[in-house]
Amino acid sequence: MQLKVFTILFSTIFINACVDSVIDTSNNQKRDIDPGNISMNYYADKTVKSLVIPPDLTSPQSQNSFRISEYVSGVNETVVSFSGSEETRDKNTKILQNNSDVRVERSGQRRWLIINKSSDIVWESAKDFFRQEGFSIKKSNKKIGILETDFLENYPEIPERSLGLIRSMLSKALTARYTLPIIDKYRLRVEPIDEKSTEVHLTLFSMKEKLAKSGNVESTIWEAYEKDLALETEMLYRLMVYMTGDEVNSRQKILQASEQKNIETKVLDNFNGYAKLQFNSNLYETWDSINWALDQLNIEIEDKDIKERSFYIKSVGTSNIGIISSILGTDALVKTYQIILKSLDENTTEVFFNDISGENEQETKDYSYDFFRNMQKVF
Repeated sequence: MQLKVFTILFSTIFINACVDSVIDTSNNQKRDIDPGNISMNYYADKTVKSLVIPPDLTSPQSQNSFRISEYVSGVNETVVSFSGSEETRDKNTKILQNNSDVRVERSGQRRWLIINKSSDIVWESAKDFFRQEGFSIKKSNKKIGILETDFLENYPEIPERSLGLIRSMLSKALTARYTLPIIDKYRLRVEPIDEKSTEVHLTLFSMKEKLAKSGNVESTIWEAYEKDLALETEMLYRLMVYMTGDEVNSRQKILQASEQKNIETKVLDNFNGYAKLQFNSNLYETWDSINWALDQLNIEIEDKDIKERSFYIKSVGTSNIGIISSILGTDALVKTYQIILKSLDENTTEVFFNDISGENEQETKDYSYDFFRNMQKVF
């Protein structure tokens, strides 16, 4: 009888441990910025196909999903660990002789690097960095300076202090990991400043697996997941260390980066029925802000013209999110639009939305308002 009671008690503790551990991992989005001290484990060669249509530009919701059939099966799940960086990094790969050749800039929550090397050198080094960390390059467009990795599944390690005594003992005794089904990809943007210096911007985009029920049928879908800013900053730090070989000074520069002025925006009516977005910054600063916003919204940039100060983007020209979700993964509603910047004075720049097809339908005009309002939310 005592043995039976003990078995039931142990089973109850075990179940609670598993459940509580899963709950604990959901809080990893609230981690403090602590470069060099964040442990991550990515499963190599296990990817999700890139989305043809970017997810909804607003905060994640159930419509931002694609079917689990997009998930690649039959793969070898080899764990690639970001811990033990000294063992995995080849010091000969660094492109900078000292840490003074790179600095960190900051605006709000975002950080980026200014590197005293040509964009060609930085571009090749960045590709090698991602490959070394277990990612494959899914998109590479050197003309516009954008690299995108594949999706990899992230299995974060849970500190023992978060597990508690009993669950910590169980986690050591079992081989199972306490994780959430989250996949990550990274987008790196390389912007030449001049022939000898380059800006490097890195953006994390994550998706979370969840169960969806339609009638009596259950299926698994993926949806856009809230950004883990600490994880994004950690990867930027690791890129910096890769290029300099200096962990201590890289960490200090990440933490001590001074913040620039706040960005203010207004969505206004344009005379032709489209929306326009106004910034309280000069043309160069606004150009940088739009680049960053398109990264954050996971918008595909088809081309950009620096002299003309315009972007050509691929997106879905509809304000009906339900339609987007119903055709996600097809090319049916993907259109190319132009985003044009015009300077009013030294402190004011306006951004215009242009339908290059010339159709100028009311639905597209309405979409321009949705587009700029969602862009406004990232600042």
